[in-house]
Amino acid sequence: MKHLSVIFLLALAGMACAGVEYRQFANPEQQAAYENLTSELRCLVCQNQTIADSNAELAADLRRQVYEMLQQGKSKQDIAQFMTDRYGDFVLYNPPFKLKTGLLWIGPAVFLLIGLIAVFLFARRKKNVANVEINAEKQQKIRSLLEESDQS
Repeated sequence: MKHLSVIFLLALAGMACAGVEYRQFANPEQQAAYENLTSELRCLVCQNQTIADSNAELAADLRRQVYEMLQQGKSKQDIAQFMTDRYGDFVLYNPPFKLKTGLLWIGPAVFLLIGLIAVFLFARRKKNVANVEINAEKQQKIRSLLEESDQS
């Protein structure tokens, strides 16, 4: 029984290693470019992971394509341009500032500004309402004092 369980565990270990990709590069510069590119490109399926981190089939295809293009001698800029031409600026984690991507860059600041203005206006209105209530109370006290003095 022990031998059967050991064989079973070894078979499972072999399948676990099957998911690891290994790429052989001609020089360290290509490997650095590959690692840099795969960490800068967004997985279009996962959307919150790079293609280096994703296990999706599309990410594996994109990693393979980046590897092949590097082997063909293309530069990082050529590969990034090819990916953006094919998939749009969304494929880049840091898209360039253009008219189309302006909302991505300016949107968070605009929403923060709108939120701060809304909080400021709400606090100001709340303060004005409190002042009106205090003034109404003071006027009521003054009237009651005047009425008391008129009666005496």
